Amino acid sequence: MAAPEADPQDHRFSLQEVLDSFKLCLSENKEVYLEHYVSGWRGLVKFLNSLGSVFGFISKDAVGKINILEGYLEGDNSSQYATIQLMVKYELDNQLVDLTKRGNHPESGCRTLLRLHRALRWLELFLERLRVSGQDEKTSVMCADAYNQSLSQHHPWVVRKAAGLAFCVLPGREAFFQVMNVGSAEQVVSVLGEAVPLISEVYQITETLYAEQQLLQLP
Repeated sequence: MAAPEADPQDHRFSLQEVLDSFKLCLSENKEVYLEHYVSGWRGLVKFLNSLGSVFGFISKDAVGKINILEGYLEGDNSSQYATIQLMVKYELDNQLVDLTKRGNHPESGCRTLLRLHRALRWLELFLERLRVSGQDEKTSVMCADAYNQSLSQHHPWVVRKAAGLAFCVLPGREAFFQVMNVGSAEQVVSVLGEAVPLISEVYQITETLYAEQQLLQLP
């Protein structure tokens, strides 16, 4: 019996879904639930993919990192990965993180999440620029500015060069708003106004945690 075909709706990006995931990310004590963080990233990957192959160099890497973290969430020690805070404590206490050079734990939860964390900062900056942009502003400039302020410092020259070329062929602001699937431009701006601060708060909590534990430069 043939397997049912995947619903094409499952592959469409929805800004509302990303907003809903990041709403669920934080506990009352401001701990970050890894399950909802990963879910939010699944949505962001759909956003990247909906714009064609130009973001493939980032989305492909993000999917690999998401799959690693989902493996921990479903593994024997899943309870230790319920929140980012628990994960960091568990992996540091059990020496499961390569702190100075890549060794026995290249796919540790801490290292894997750090790569997504860096990319999240780029998307946060870009989405905020989209939110406040005028109709005639170039998305290529907005995206490049956001990238240069965040992710580019962690990429080698050849990747930075490829990214710069990719940004040059980005569609206009209207096309970005259309792929968000929440309605009119005004509705997109409104939902971004909710989503971006949540993404920013999750980013800042993670940034502070990693800084306190000296994990921001993991090899």
